[in-house]
Amino acid sequence: MATDIKAPTFPESVAEGTVAAWHKKPGDSVERDELIVEIETDKVVLEVVAPEAGTLTEVTAEEGDTVESEQVLGKIGEGKAAGGANKNDKPADAKAEKKAEAPAEKKGDAKAAGGKQHEVKAPTFPESIQEGTVASWNKQVGEAVKRDEVLAEIETDKVVLEVVAPADGALTEIQAEEGSQVESEAVLALFAEGAGGESAASEETASGADEGAEEETVGDKILAPAARKLVAEHDLDVNKIQGTGKGGRILKEDVQKAVKDGSAKKVATQPKAAAGTLEQAAAAAPVVEGERPEKRVPMSRLRQTIAKRLVQAQQTAAMLTTYNEVDMGAVMDLRAQYKDTFLKAHDVKLGFMGFFVKAASEALKRFPDVNASIDGTDIVYHGYQDIGVAVSTDRGLVVPVLRDTDSMKIADVEKGIVDFGKRARDGKLGIDEMQGGTFTITNGGIFGSLMSTPIINPPQTAILGMHKIQERPMAVNGKVEIRPMMYLAVSYDHRMIDGKDAVQFLVTIKELLEDPARLLLDI
Repeated sequence: MATDIKAPTFPESVAEGTVAAWHKKPGDSVERDELIVEIETDKVVLEVVAPEAGTLTEVTAEEGDTVESEQVLGKIGEGKAAGGANKNDKPADAKAEKKAEAPAEKKGDAKAAGGKQHEVKAPTFPESIQEGTVASWNKQVGEAVKRDEVLAEIETDKVVLEVVAPADGALTEIQAEEGSQVESEAVLALFAEGAGGESAASEETASGADEGAEEETVGDKILAPAARKLVAEHDLDVNKIQGTGKGGRILKEDVQKAVKDGSAKKVATQPKAAAGTLEQAAAAAPVVEGERPEKRVPMSRLRQTIAKRLVQAQQTAAMLTTYNEVDMGAVMDLRAQYKDTFLKAHDVKLGFMGFFVKAASEALKRFPDVNASIDGTDIVYHGYQDIGVAVSTDRGLVVPVLRDTDSMKIADVEKGIVDFGKRARDGKLGIDEMQGGTFTITNGGIFGSLMSTPIINPPQTAILGMHKIQERPMAVNGKVEIRPMMYLAVSYDHRMIDGKDAVQFLVTIKELLEDPARLLLDI
């Protein structure tokens, strides 16, 4: 007997929704409570899970269709497509039947060849993170892996989390495909100890080539799923990328190398894809040919979160910005005098950020309102200074936090920033390292910005913007001198901070930087 798959009951304020994505196709087997389709409303994305285990036999609402509350979206028949399917629930076609049978064969073979079975689960997400997206699978079914080797990557709105192998062995089944949304500790795949190896890999190639080739082949190149995503994001020419995987397969690492050395950039005029590969080429790098090319790629979770938080900050905070300028001559002279000695003593270069962090820490102690945060109708005063430092990455802007900066030495600050920058670009930052800051510093000057208005990072109430150092004629003791000047900007929440305090806070930073001895003498 078939079971109806229905849309969720929409709230009163939501009249209808749109079918955003089907995660299963007719003929695919599903487990009870497995995510099967997503409904997008004007407020949230609602997940529809399978009411029973069985086989998806019919889809009555296609992707893009508008549906109402509790409308029937599809039907699930009894039995499973993978081994022992119900006679009345036939797959949509021979290809679906072959795809349905393949996992059962692989699972059985791996189980016979391997030992103890494991469930590969998503990491435990912090309370502030509800779900993540499977960004990439670094290993395929049957491919031999070592203990603690990275199997998959889960992208959340803050960091990328790695899922590692529980033992030596191989994946026997992948249950959460790339792009699917998963919750904390959700089962991603099944794993068998001692399974895999060359024979299993060869068997996988033989039995599953038709299953994955259609999605991964562009021309005569075969792309791993993670590699395909990077190719699309960076708009690369796959024909210029040398694959190092089995059979010349292009791996994620190959694309990253091509991005770094710039060897796979597309030329202005793109050759047309051969007949039969046009659809695959569009999927790998969705570029419209002609004089006015366009490219459409999905917004990453991190970018969505950045957009949401920036808009939220502007809509909820009474944001105002005050400006000043600082003569960087004293700091630059100090750097020039001690940079070599500093490098030998601390094994890190002496930069500008260390001075700014220390100056901001001292100013925050003098103006506690700037170091406070707003929680609903409450003001939270912090008896410590945790300063976030904005770091730009390929994925977007992240803000790791330096803890207790008041007690840190300049060398500790510089080491922390270098470490944050490297791990941020590699996607290795932990979630706890980007939470709980009381103040933020962002440096647009490294990109050449002369002046800008930074946006507050809620629930913080202020942010300092650094800019480019530029020589300008200045009046010094009645004479015109060329001085290295930097514009500073402090954006603040006027609900919490009065203009007088904001201006005096920025003047304090200016004075400490123009006379760095004040930082050492605490005056």
